[in-house]
Amino acid sequence: MQYTKEHILRIAKRFQNKKRTYLLVNPLQAKHMPCSPSVSLQMMRTFGNRLANAYPNTKLIISFAETATAIGTAVASCFANDCVYIQTTREDVKDVQTWIDFLEEHSHATEQKLCADHLQQWLEQTETVIFVEDEISTGKTLVNMVTQLKEAYPILAEKQLIAASILNRVSAKNQIRMEQAGMQCAYVLKLPEVDYTAVLADMQVTEAQKAEKRECVFTKQVLSCDALCNPRKGIAIKEYMKNCVQMANTVVTEVLPKTTETSNVLVLGTEECMFPALCLGEVLEKQHLQWNVQCHATTRSPIGICTQQGYPITTGSKLQSFYAKNRDTYLYNVGEYDMVIVVSDTKVQNLQAFQNLMGVFSQNRKRKFYYIQGGKNVWYI
Repeated sequence: MQYTKEHILRIAKRFQNKKRTYLLVNPLQAKHMPCSPSVSLQMMRTFGNRLANAYPNTKLIISFAETATAIGTAVASCFANDCVYIQTTREDVKDVQTWIDFLEEHSHATEQKLCADHLQQWLEQTETVIFVEDEISTGKTLVNMVTQLKEAYPILAEKQLIAASILNRVSAKNQIRMEQAGMQCAYVLKLPEVDYTAVLADMQVTEAQKAEKRECVFTKQVLSCDALCNPRKGIAIKEYMKNCVQMANTVVTEVLPKTTETSNVLVLGTEECMFPALCLGEVLEKQHLQWNVQCHATTRSPIGICTQQGYPITTGSKLQSFYAKNRDTYLYNVGEYDMVIVVSDTKVQNLQAFQNLMGVFSQNRKRKFYYIQGGKNVWYI
């Protein structure tokens, strides 16, 4: 399928971000806007197959937190089973000896890091390294990262480096700078140079409203599957895919009701943990053809809310993060659902965050809520 800007581009206004006033929103990415998981994964796998055909000897794929983590996983799944997939992170991760820190200068959360414990080994085993982003505007973040990595790992200079993104709006000048850093660009859609700040200058937006915690008593169930693996440390893509599919199938068989009364289902990822939610959503779509399944995820991005026609983000709520009690996260464009399933790789349950999330939805005793914590424990009412 050929994807056009009508398919995969909407423009939103960041809320009170002076570094970069706009946000490119992809309605098929299942991040800021809900989307059918199969439709979202089709887009990602279409790109992944193109990359696998062009660069078949790739054994290392790196994606960027938080927005590109699902894309990176889906892309990596199109390569050989021993291809290593790793994502950058802003989270604290235990048992890591070496981190590479770098900046994403336009972002609301600038510090990112890459686990480098086995990076030398992985670089020795691959001819090509693919860096996966949702969109590349200037390439500055990638140039900075690659420069740092080459200083620490000179072998990287011998590798073919691919800057892969769904959207690419890199100017000719910045393209030259990326090529000088040794990178080639690959993308689904090339965008013209447009001043989106000017496009949105007169757009009046409001802040997402804080959701109120809903008091309730939960029941806990332990799943028979393994806990979710941590791609922040790097993992063979075959192992990670097997782990996600096992979790999804176990949730379906051991937790979810078999009733046909359910019709609208939301499977929600949390911040950097997006692909496991898409995986579960796809399984639900295949096994329950009568269900309308949607996926998206909480995010750190503060996006302006506006009901003007054509604007993509029309509702929003400010929530407590599932990962840190003192961190705000956001959820946008929430609809009405009969069942809400949160899929998170949190190691410690955060029931306060779950109660806060429940407050986003209207009171409905028939609505079912599930919190798949770490892919192992399930909390529900």
